[in-house]
Amino acid sequence: MALGVDTRTSGADTSVPAATRATTPGWRDPRLWIGLLIVALSVVAGSRLLASADDTVAVWAVAADAGAGAELTDADLVVHRVRFADGDDLSAYYAADDELPATLRLVRAVGAGELLPRAAVGAADAPSDVVELPVGVDPAQVPPSVRAGSVVDVYLLGGKGDAGPVLEEVTVVSASSPESGFGSVGGQLQLVLAVPQEAAADFLAAVGASDQPTLTVVRRS
Repeated sequence: MALGVDTRTSGADTSVPAATRATTPGWRDPRLWIGLLIVALSVVAGSRLLASADDTVAVWAVAADAGAGAELTDADLVVHRVRFADGDDLSAYYAADDELPATLRLVRAVGAGELLPRAAVGAADAPSDVVELPVGVDPAQVPPSVRAGSVVDVYLLGGKGDAGPVLEEVTVVSASSPESGFGSVGGQLQLVLAVPQEAAADFLAAVGASDQPTLTVVRRS
């Protein structure tokens, strides 16, 4: 017969120890003040880091190539954020919060993505010597990507003088293909170029002095 053990009279200690509850540290606990100090220092350091990283300014830039005589509208401008090494350099450009004239006209060529210099802009109603020059070109001598707004150089093959362009950094005002039937002559592509008046006169003189002038148009990237 198995002997049972009477736990009521056993000498074994079956009591469960009391649970220890976590206590909230008091205001006098140094660990609390150290934690608060670490948090405060982290906030200050983060604020200074963000402030130093965002020292750029918003400046107007040109969205696409544009040459002398081109008129700019809001659609032709984009905002770039730029960090200037010298804060005084900003005065040479148009900040995005500057009030621009209602219409703008370039007095020199500006490339795509280039910041808009104040020195390159004149009011659209200001006196200008820029004229519109129609030029007939063999379609094979013009890149297919050339269209209104493109900035191009024009070379005269078989002409007298040096091999440099007879027109440089001029803006295409309009371009008509032979297929359109409008603005094309004898299967040629007609380009209307915005050209300084003096340059237009030199161009016509060079073409007139050539027996068989061949024009080649090079689009600037």
